Amino acid sequence: MTAAHPTVAMCSAGGNWSHSRLQATANALAQRLRATGVRVLATLLDNGPAWVIADAAAAQAAIVHVPLPLFFTRAQIAHALRTAGVDTLLVSAPLAVHWPDAAARPCPLAGETLALLSLRTGPVAMPPGTTKVTFTSGTTGAPKGVCLTADALHAVTQGLRQAMAPLDIQSHLCALPLPVLLENVAGLGTALAHGARCTVMPLQQLGWLESSEFDVARFDAALREHRPHSIIMLPQMLRAWTAWLQQRDARAPTSLKLVAVGGAAVGARTIEAARARGLPAYEGYGLSEGASVQTLNLPGADRPGSVGRVLPHAQLRVADDGELLLAGALFAGYAGEGEAPPHWWPTGDLGRIDDEGFVHLLGRKKHVLVTTFGRNVSPEWVETALRGEPALAQAVVFGDGAPALSAVLWPQSAGLPDATLQAAVDAANATLPDYARVRRWARARAEFSATAGMATANGRPQRTAIWQRHADALAVHEPVSPIVRSLIA
Repeated sequence: MTAAHPTVAMCSAGGNWSHSRLQATANALAQRLRATGVRVLATLLDNGPAWVIADAAAAQAAIVHVPLPLFFTRAQIAHALRTAGVDTLLVSAPLAVHWPDAAARPCPLAGETLALLSLRTGPVAMPPGTTKVTFTSGTTGAPKGVCLTADALHAVTQGLRQAMAPLDIQSHLCALPLPVLLENVAGLGTALAHGARCTVMPLQQLGWLESSEFDVARFDAALREHRPHSIIMLPQMLRAWTAWLQQRDARAPTSLKLVAVGGAAVGARTIEAARARGLPAYEGYGLSEGASVQTLNLPGADRPGSVGRVLPHAQLRVADDGELLLAGALFAGYAGEGEAPPHWWPTGDLGRIDDEGFVHLLGRKKHVLVTTFGRNVSPEWVETALRGEPALAQAVVFGDGAPALSAVLWPQSAGLPDATLQAAVDAANATLPDYARVRRWARARAEFSATAGMATANGRPQRTAIWQRHADALAVHEPVSPIVRSLIA
């Protein structure tokens, strides 16, 4: 990355921030945090300059930062605060009322009315060098706190800078919540560290209505107004934006040089459909234990259907059982646990690396379904094929202990007839071997959202809930084995 605007570090609704102003404001907050003895600071803030300043201040003050997304449930927030031993929470004034017993101090920052809350949590053991603890919502309310060091975070930003140098990215817009590691390291962190201008704005202005509700028209308008060179998106965002452009026979904003897509499997057809609308979409792969991103397709080094080549800061190899093992820029351990990670970290993902170094994901190791014909099938593989069809927004596949696979489908538009959904299933099946084809499907009875109880807070489908709500519609009369219960949990 290089900078076309060396004096502007950040753009926001409140105006531009120079590097010197950003640094001075972060220094002032760092001094205040040190003076009050803060050890572990959690932030619960919307996207904006205040979040960026708080993150920089924590790093300068050598304070552990625990960024929490607003889409976390109260139970998830409480778990994270306790697990990381957070002693101070920075929140907007309206949210402070949820901690009535906490001593509150006003903390106006970047035009926002914020409060610093003192929490009654005991200290928690952290691996040496921990500077940031990240939590993912996962499938339960009790995920582990992944402890990251400054060295690991720096290695990721350096690796991305090296790999992306030919693109000459000069401006980045933060399209994901800043507490999400993919955005705060690979997006914001990389841009700020290497001189590109960052645009940060409240998520609602970008079309985020809830954690899994997305107003594409508002998002498209924001991109055309701010004209960034790069953004990071989730697959469901890319599919929705592509479909919106297709419906209007429109093209993507011409300013974009890179739309990096990650967080879940994307698939070649989704990438190709996006590119047909002018979106320079490139799939990548990473996990929290590797400080965000490990692989990425890029112009000149691109293979749709893969997650790209390994970035300079990472190493990947395939174990004898097909699991991907990761080394380089690894996390330091989990909060409250004393065990350091091994040199090669088991990712839990099945995959292969082709002769040209492109990494191909084959599903989650623990999600493998075994049909009554003895075939092993990763549901993610089939789901990616289904979601590659324009008519389908989401799909969840089942079939452990059954003679054939079945699926629950959520259409891109509620008014699509069953015949259109069947045509989409047929098209996806045509790309799959016979044992991995969907023979039975049902239309979802509710959207795959947290509000409906069929997705996690960050939009990942809850397999158990979906199975329980649709088993009758799929005409599954066989008893559910203990194996399928564990695999769909």
